[in-house]
Amino acid sequence: MRVLIIEDNASFAILVAERLVQSGFESDRAGTVEQAQQAIKAVDYAAIVLDLGLPDADGLTLLREMRARGNATPVLITTARNGLEDRVKGLREGADDYLAKPFSVDELVARLHALLRRPGRLLGDILTAGNVALHSGHHQVNVGDRIVPMRLRETIVLELLMRHKASVVPRRFFEDQLFGIEGEQDSNTVDVYIHRLRKQLDDAGSTATIHTVRGVGYMLLDDKDGLTKD
Repeated sequence: MRVLIIEDNASFAILVAERLVQSGFESDRAGTVEQAQQAIKAVDYAAIVLDLGLPDADGLTLLREMRARGNATPVLITTARNGLEDRVKGLREGADDYLAKPFSVDELVARLHALLRRPGRLLGDILTAGNVALHSGHHQVNVGDRIVPMRLRETIVLELLMRHKASVVPRRFFEDQLFGIEGEQDSNTVDVYIHRLRKQLDDAGSTATIHTVRGVGYMLLDDKDGLTKD
């Protein structure tokens, strides 16, 4: 899953990004409201970490615009404004959580996980499809009783498929979550990850298979559904 960090302190933003990677989150960074607006238009983020004291505008302006457009992406505000009135104002404008600076990056990660575990959000402790189980907290994949080692990118692809099980996941969504605003030069990269993931699942005896929906994306189904894998 990909998170957008909106923070004008570059060194702090890099520290947060590095810690998020250790927790299984990919991330992009924006230092101004303008940069953030461009990133949000380009990528469907799982969550946004928003500083309020930005150089070109108040972060609440961005939050207000997002909610007015119907963008329901979870937003966690991080700011030095730690008065009760400031917290209440942020929450009323549509923030999902509020963390006053200075704070522990571990606490930030914990709060992101809590946000994404809420009903309708993207996190769950254990995802299942057929005899495949993915433990999202530490990215462990089991097929039956067997642990299947996977590289991070293949695990991300599997997680996206499992969270949208029996639904088509568009290719663009994979690209957004894997590569963010930097994009990816090779248009076949997602296909490569899907091919590797299919082979790993097949070799491990998975009863869930990945199906290609030509021109659209991919879908994960249990073998019992009786479709033919493409």
